[in-house]
Amino acid sequence: MLKRVITWMIGIIVSLLVLALLGIYLFQDLVIFQSVKLEKDYVFRFDYSFTEHSIPAGDDVQLNALLFDAVGPRKGLILYFHGNRGNLQRWGNYAPDLTKHGYDVLMIDYRGYGKSDGSPSEETLYADASVVWSWVQAKGYQGELIFYGRSLGSAVASQLASVHEPALLILETPFDEIRGVVDPMWLPLARLLPIRSVFSNKEHLRSVKCRKVVLHGTDDRIVPLASAKGLIPLLDDERDFVIIPGGGHRNLRSFPQYQDTILSLLGNR
Repeated sequence: MLKRVITWMIGIIVSLLVLALLGIYLFQDLVIFQSVKLEKDYVFRFDYSFTEHSIPAGDDVQLNALLFDAVGPRKGLILYFHGNRGNLQRWGNYAPDLTKHGYDVLMIDYRGYGKSDGSPSEETLYADASVVWSWVQAKGYQGELIFYGRSLGSAVASQLASVHEPALLILETPFDEIRGVVDPMWLPLARLLPIRSVFSNKEHLRSVKCRKVVLHGTDDRIVPLASAKGLIPLLDDERDFVIIPGGGHRNLRSFPQYQDTILSLLGNR
């Protein structure tokens, strides 16, 4: 009797896990791309200087972008690719961490995010990043061009860097690939399901020739540190993998080590 009950309970647990994973597969785009739309007449509000731009991306798609002005003498431009949630009203709050070191910061909202048209996918994110790079080139921006990728945006930044070499690539809270975000308990089952989106930093970084720097926290509950550590062999110097004790997925900027690292990367260039 006891053996039958245990078998029944195990069967229920396995069934629930399988159903959950099937749900993740069927609705994976909703899990990966947690966008928040904005009306076209929405007015962005920040306490620092910026301009708004619309970048044509083909197929009648316009990408919304914000260009934040450097503080002090301008050294160059940082293309910033944000995480999978929200829109530029949220992500623009991170610009001062970079503009204070003398860099303009260009942030875009992916397709389906904020005021940007269309629907996101891994392919369109990569294609649109290349469109933005071309737009920057056409504008004739002077100085260094740096790519910065945050979480999901790390794969966008690393893919772009594999095609168009920047002066520096900075990845904050990246994963080796999107499967690396799955909880280790679920990973064996997750490997059985086809995933439409790969977002493989480890594949992209093999073709990136510039210096690559990774920042990650020990207490990241979204992207496990173990996943990010899969990128260490792809760095030119292991010291460019910066571990921030106590750092989570959304609060690295609050740690002096993060600010010191950004200063060392940007402050003296």
